[in-house]
Amino acid sequence: MRITIIGGGAWGTTLGQVCIDNGHEILIYDVNPKHVSKINQLTHPFFETQLPNQMKATDNLNHAIAFSDIMLLSVPTKVIRVVLKDINKLLKKPTFFINVSKGIEPETLKRVSEIVLDEIDHQHYKGFVALTGPSHAEEVILRKLTLLVAASTNFEDAKFVQSIFSNESYLRVYTSLDLIGAEVGGAVKNAIAVVSGACTGLGLGENARAALISRGILEIVRVVEFMGGKKETAFGLTGIGDLIVTASSENSRNFQAGKKIGLGIPIEQIYQESKQTIEGIRTIEALEHLSSQNGLELPLIHVAYEIIKGNLLVTDAVPKLLSRDLKSEDF
Repeated sequence: MRITIIGGGAWGTTLGQVCIDNGHEILIYDVNPKHVSKINQLTHPFFETQLPNQMKATDNLNHAIAFSDIMLLSVPTKVIRVVLKDINKLLKKPTFFINVSKGIEPETLKRVSEIVLDEIDHQHYKGFVALTGPSHAEEVILRKLTLLVAASTNFEDAKFVQSIFSNESYLRVYTSLDLIGAEVGGAVKNAIAVVSGACTGLGLGENARAALISRGILEIVRVVEFMGGKKETAFGLTGIGDLIVTASSENSRNFQAGKKIGLGIPIEQIYQESKQTIEGIRTIEALEHLSSQNGLELPLIHVAYEIIKGNLLVTDAVPKLLSRDLKSEDF
């Protein structure tokens, strides 16, 4: 099977290796000529690991689109609408979309599946699946055991993606019909991971991190249910599973960004120093808009938003949270 991967970053290139391991042909498209060159030299652009001989990359979008009728989207959510507009102009046949990026568009509060429907003409749209779950590319590229979820509103589409990426060596994929819950859980956990990193930067300890993750799950559940997803999904791989791996690991770019915030490093400097996109900070903005517009109680997100906007010192975050009205544990 042929698969086009849009985005030759850490995760896109790593999933290219997974596809090759599973016997598929891939072509990676990326706008960064350095990434394309490295991939074609069989070196991962971020991890300096050796790639399979079948790995190929191009900076020609026409060639990438002509290669396959399956498009795996692995680009930052802030550019995904623009990328989809460019793809739509070149499409000549029905195309199946798989998305692995995690985020919510702040301006519209739309999920990636909704953005795809906005930008891809009906006659060019064959289906959509979100491939998501607890997965650091740093480990998957080394073929370490990982579990993912293929979520779609169409069961056959989810099964199709499950069959593409599952193998008996290191990667197992489950299916889900709760596309909303899977997409929202993957996005919100990035925001909570930023807060968790800030706790570490502040030196608050393991007790605080455990409390934050527990209360963070509650905020994930609130957003999932509000947006139409199932509460149960938030307690699976795409919710609590993804939150655990992202909110407690130095491999997480969102955790690392939060840690720097806790150490008092300015947001602008964090962005400049990061080689990879920090989806969590953008998602914090989206969730604050959602909360303020709909009266949704998200105290961790609200405090994080105030910090990144410069309205609250990070050292004042804990007193602000602890001064809230005392209550029973509400889950």
